[in-house]
Amino acid sequence: MSTVTDAAPRTGAVPDQRRSASHALAGTGALFRFALRRDRVRLPAWVLATFLFTLSSVQKATQLAPDDPKKSADMVKTLSGPAMLAMTGPEHYLSQLTPASALCMLMLGYGAILTGLMSVLTVVRHTRADEESNIAELVRSGVVGRHATLTAALAAAAGANLLLGLLLAAALPGTGLDGATAGGALLYGAAHTVVGLVFAGVAAVTVQLSAHARAVSGMALGVLGASYALRAAGDVGTDALSWMSPIGWMQRTYPFVDNHWWPLLPGLALAVVAAAAGYALSTRRDVGAGILPPRLGRPSASEALTRPLGFAVRLHRGLFAGFSAALLLLGAMYGSILGDVDDMLKDLDDVREAIAKAGGTLVESFASTVMLVVAVVASLFVVMAALRPRSEETAGRVEPLLATGLSRSRWVGSHLVAALGGGTLVLLLGALGLGLAGAASAGDGDLVVQLLGAGLAYAPALWVTGGVAVLLFGWAPRATALAWAVPAYGFVVGYLGKLLDLPGWLNDLSPFGHVPQLPAAELRWTPMLLLTLVAAALVVCGVTGFRRRDLDTK
Repeated sequence: MSTVTDAAPRTGAVPDQRRSASHALAGTGALFRFALRRDRVRLPAWVLATFLFTLSSVQKATQLAPDDPKKSADMVKTLSGPAMLAMTGPEHYLSQLTPASALCMLMLGYGAILTGLMSVLTVVRHTRADEESNIAELVRSGVVGRHATLTAALAAAAGANLLLGLLLAAALPGTGLDGATAGGALLYGAAHTVVGLVFAGVAAVTVQLSAHARAVSGMALGVLGASYALRAAGDVGTDALSWMSPIGWMQRTYPFVDNHWWPLLPGLALAVVAAAAGYALSTRRDVGAGILPPRLGRPSASEALTRPLGFAVRLHRGLFAGFSAALLLLGAMYGSILGDVDDMLKDLDDVREAIAKAGGTLVESFASTVMLVVAVVASLFVVMAALRPRSEETAGRVEPLLATGLSRSRWVGSHLVAALGGGTLVLLLGALGLGLAGAASAGDGDLVVQLLGAGLAYAPALWVTGGVAVLLFGWAPRATALAWAVPAYGFVVGYLGKLLDLPGWLNDLSPFGHVPQLPAAELRWTPMLLLTLVAAALVVCGVTGFRRRDLDTK
């Protein structure tokens, strides 16, 4: 009897191992459909926003490539400046300046950033974020293979990138853009798809490294930022630096100029290698854990960490550091071209008129327009920080805290102080970068103080943005994603609205539309005071709602 019993496991061991290997992807289809169901609004919004962002620049690209040979030569000289090349793309696009090539030079790099963001956030949301919230452990208790979750996340990101590429390829030839051939449009769309796949692969690696979704998102977005920085440095200086960047590879496909398909190959190869590395690393860790060991803390907490505000600041400091560096760099990049604004826009009558609506000189008007962009980016920090209490709540970390003597108002208030105060500091750092670089470029030292004041004027609009997030958190916690509509709408109607000549009343619906556009316009205290009161009312209402509802610890 013992012989028969011992023989059964030995004969069945090999089939079991083969069956286990063949079922590593079991449940992928169901998880993929579930990911699409969860992101039925998020992913289409990303794709549509990136698509419209490109189409909104068609008219501007046409103006950048005038038919007059002299004007065209002047435009080439303007666009070939170091600051413009760092912000846009390689100079080779100017060798055959057409509206289509101008569109690629202006938009391909920014499109790569948007698709990279979409891919990173999608992969992290359906892998590490689910593990952190214990959803993954529940899912894996069913018939789900080891690699099913990552595969479904990558498939969702790949599908969104493919849809974006097809939309761009189909739409650009129909816009009437001079030089927009079908082959070039197909390459333009393919470049977006491939760069999105690259950063989906990067996210597949980073989600294996840390146990925290915010940390792995920061790692992947750091790679995205470094790729853009390498591209910018290479386009201005040594070309070899651009070849170290996936964004540089995509821009060197030169759609509508040379139509080189081969630079897509290293991008595809990197995407495959990164995804394979993600799969390999996932087998070397437990669910919920990361490859990198958690850093040991101090033997005893500092005095600040024993208080709600100090602990909230500690939780937000990584996000604050990242946004501070990004805004400082963004402001400096725009400030470096303030001295050349007159030459850059001398042949763009529509753009000059749109910017001049703010009043003041052209340099002041351009600076006030850039300040809107800086303020909108700073508001993204405010939304992310103001919604951190929601992630803490769903992760189950709030209930033990509130079981002590800590009140709900004090707990959520500490996060609000970190969000609104940190957002204001991030905004001022962006204004400082713009002012310092702008003063050096334009030779006007007064711009530093003027632009710091312009940045501070946008603080009440940031507080309103945070107030909307708190209101949703307090009364409709499952709808907190709607808070992102405030900065998105503010950017569309405030920045693109000037170029698209949208009705003025649309801008009045945004908190950013009521801020005096310093330094071009006069300082008006009334709208700033009203925005502050609205922000205070939203915060009080949101905190009241949180105090009255039950915790959601799903």
